[in-house]
Amino acid sequence: MILERNNFLNVKQIEQQLKQSQQKSRIDDFKALVKIFQLCHSGANEIGTKLENLDDEYSMNYDHNPIHHMEERMKSIGSLIGKLDRKGLDLTIENVRNHIYDIAGIRVITNYIDDIYRIEEALIDQSDVTLIRRKDYIKNPKPSGYRSLHIVVSIPVFQSTGVEDVPVEVQIRTIGMDMWASLEHKLRYKTNVDPKKVKEHTGNLQKYATELYDIESRMQEIFKDLQ
Repeated sequence: MILERNNFLNVKQIEQQLKQSQQKSRIDDFKALVKIFQLCHSGANEIGTKLENLDDEYSMNYDHNPIHHMEERMKSIGSLIGKLDRKGLDLTIENVRNHIYDIAGIRVITNYIDDIYRIEEALIDQSDVTLIRRKDYIKNPKPSGYRSLHIVVSIPVFQSTGVEDVPVEVQIRTIGMDMWASLEHKLRYKTNVDPKKVKEHTGNLQKYATELYDIESRMQEIFKDLQ
């Protein structure tokens, strides 16, 4: 049973509005873009369900929930345009299909570092999930200190017109890594802060990232010993 529906754009309604405006020539592009977003959203739902099922299985069989919580997000049109610009690509449906893999994303927050790779392995081992790309910023952190595992997977989505494979980005990180990333994001985009203070805190965060990883590693060893 669907208890809550997301308010997707009403394609038929907006098509009529575009016909009455000066944007009639863009109707097909608009409909194609909406379809891509709808497919990617459905793909994220499929991946989210798989992850919830995996977490339930681990809880039942191993008395451990590797997933602390998950967050699902859809890329905004503004972010989509910005990413195409950074890639030097025009805003076309073809470029969106061929070059943008993170329209839909799920952030998975884990309890321990080992849980990150446990979740990744269990997910991509499923027969209908295909790994497209992988970036391990945990073993190879960014210069800023950022740590997270980024994977893009493809999942089949069943529609009334057939089946389509769609990409979904999955970011997996621990609670500590997520706390650090949230603070670093705030520091980077809070433009009204004194530049000297930003530089100072940036240096501190780089140091804290290593310290935080060491603490999480030691806490994980305690957990293993208790298990």
